[in-house]
Amino acid sequence: MKGKKYKIVSLYSFFPFQENLILDLKNKLLDIENENDLSGLFIFASEGINGTICAEKNVIDIVINLLNEYTDTRNLNIKVNFSKKKIFKKLKIKIKKEIVTMGVPEINPLKDNGTYIDSANWNKLIKNKNTIVVDTRNNYEVSIGTFQNSINPNTRNFSEFPRWVDDHLDSYLENKESTNIAMFCTGGIRCEKATSLLKKKGYKNIYHLEGGILQYLDDIPKEENLFEGECYVFDKRVALNHELGKGSYSICHACGMPVSIQDQKRKEYRKGIQCHFCIDQFSVNDRKRFEERQKQIDRLKVENHKIYHE
Repeated sequence: MKGKKYKIVSLYSFFPFQENLILDLKNKLLDIENENDLSGLFIFASEGINGTICAEKNVIDIVINLLNEYTDTRNLNIKVNFSKKKIFKKLKIKIKKEIVTMGVPEINPLKDNGTYIDSANWNKLIKNKNTIVVDTRNNYEVSIGTFQNSINPNTRNFSEFPRWVDDHLDSYLENKESTNIAMFCTGGIRCEKATSLLKKKGYKNIYHLEGGILQYLDDIPKEENLFEGECYVFDKRVALNHELGKGSYSICHACGMPVSIQDQKRKEYRKGIQCHFCIDQFSVNDRKRFEERQKQIDRLKVENHKIYHE
């Protein structure tokens, strides 16, 4: 892709991942980072791998080949994107209990999950009057973009989703036996785990969007696209538009919420210090600290600009 230096790959895979192999893979990836311009975030757990990496194509190829060795060439559910700039500062590798935290230990997407629906058939499914559509992402992600007529569980994190299912899902179902439940998320991992949860609870006709919103935006032309708004991503780009380019949102560095161009024009907004979401959240001392941090960031930008243009 012309003018785009960095390749961005989002991936995940559920498979039994032994602890000694987790540590082994972590060390090998850090060795690759030492010798190459590799950045991103990986989460490893006994249930598999989840991550996004950013590097030039040849480095990405090295990493993918390595992952294939450890996952026994299982499907890595890869989504590809490109950027002129790095979208992470460095490579972070976290070892956790789950690759996406739901907090329900008996759930195993490897053994039981819903039916994958590819992008081409997703529109037909969600237009069906007998289908309810559930967004399994967090509230702040939903607020900047989602599918038409989808249900927002209003969760702050994915571990709140099981409680929402117990308390509210049945109220949306006209017939538990015949209503289709279609779920989606950013890249497919959360909705895959969500379908596994629902099957465990005895729900039927459960579907999830294969490859998530990212794959859908890549596959479906704009005139047929039923996704409205932008898609939140967990990196420096904040959100992606329908062409999978950087969207119009930035992050409030005080509270971490996505803020639109319109939000930045509000009287409450002070870059790096506060936005309308966190106006009452922090103390005076916190604000002073944020202000000092923003001054340092601005100073560094000016110095870097001078060096670059000298």
